Amino acid sequence: MSVAAVILAAGGGSRFVGDTHKLLNTINGRPIVSLAIQSAVDAGIGEVLVVTGAANLDSALSEFPNVVRVHNHNWAAGQAVSIQCAIRSIGSEVTRVVVGLGDQPGIEPSSWRAIAEDPNEITVATYQGIRANPVGLNRSVWDLLPIDGDEGARKVMKMHPELVHELPCIGSSEDIDTVEDLRRWN
Repeated sequence: MSVAAVILAAGGGSRFVGDTHKLLNTINGRPIVSLAIQSAVDAGIGEVLVVTGAANLDSALSEFPNVVRVHNHNWAAGQAVSIQCAIRSIGSEVTRVVVGLGDQPGIEPSSWRAIAEDPNEITVATYQGIRANPVGLNRSVWDLLPIDGDEGARKVMKMHPELVHELPCIGSSEDIDTVEDLRRWN
């Protein structure tokens, strides 16, 4: 099975009221999005794609020369469009994508690996019994994914629970949506 990791980092971050886009704010001196990308890179599961959109993430992405940048010009249409952009950008040899978010710096490389290695059609990481990211999607379910809106795999999981396998993972799935969220991390 050939796997690609996808980091969704295209959104506007509208709930974060700060001087810069939320993904470019730092934790321990590194941009939030860099921490999320680093985890996917360290997992070593395959090619890593970062879907960009609202914010210019060039400064954060410069430390990852081997990461593929996919720009979503229609980022405001929602997360589903970003997932579709990523899927269109991967090679035909890829049979599984593992999708995570750029604002979740606490996802461990081991979570990326576990989700990548699981053979089920859809695999969702759980943290203390709560579904979160990353989510693994075999090629066989890509046509079921929505083409617009702010739900990606979640919509498919609701419609086809028989395809979903939950996999307990370590780390934190907390995302950073607000300045208060960031303060908890620093």
